[in-house]
Amino acid sequence: MRLIFVRHGEPNYQKDCLTENGVRQAEDTAERLRSEDIRAIYASPMGRAQETASYTAGLHHLEIRTLDFMHEIDWGNVREDQEIPVPHEGHPWTLGYLLLTESPEYVGSDHWDQHPYFRDNRCLACYRTVAERFDAFLAEFGLVRRDGLYECVRENHDTIALFAHGGSGAVMFSHVLGLPFPFVLTSMPYGVCSVSILDFEEFPGKKVTPRLELFNDMRHIASCRPEPLHFEK
Repeated sequence: MRLIFVRHGEPNYQKDCLTENGVRQAEDTAERLRSEDIRAIYASPMGRAQETASYTAGLHHLEIRTLDFMHEIDWGNVREDQEIPVPHEGHPWTLGYLLLTESPEYVGSDHWDQHPYFRDNRCLACYRTVAERFDAFLAEFGLVRRDGLYECVRENHDTIALFAHGGSGAVMFSHVLGLPFPFVLTSMPYGVCSVSILDFEEFPGKKVTPRLELFNDMRHIASCRPEPLHFEK
């Protein structure tokens, strides 16, 4: 199975929709995915992700299936009366950088969730929800998580597309690939309408090691294409 992950286009966060430029990006993304044999399209329930997905769905004559748990993650203090508040309003990307640079013992560690930056942050509950629900989602395609990998209990060769967000997508990459969340937040940024592909090479009864086939591809976005070279005669 192949999972094509697309971050939503340039957003108007206040109205939870795409800007005019975001619409153009979504149209470019649909054209980029025209040749993919997409069998199903999924999206976060949030307006900017649904709108981005609509252009690809229209081109492939598919309905958008909503995954409620893939909405953008929340962050901030777990409780308003915390004795030691999470700094920087709990912003995960900022705290991921601070954790890795201030506490080198956490670099490469699976225990990042025990540090107060994340332990006392609402984003941790979001992480756990997305991770758990995403495993249930993959199980529908015959991929059952066991010992940090996935076991193929039913062969599936479909290509599916998922349109979501920077935060919920980072959780997905972290959990599925077994990478510490702070590392993904700081070292694996991806832009609006970027295309990333996870490949699950399946053999019935065998463990599957998900592979990152493509990451943060934005060559289809007009504003990100390199200018052609011009030479004087």
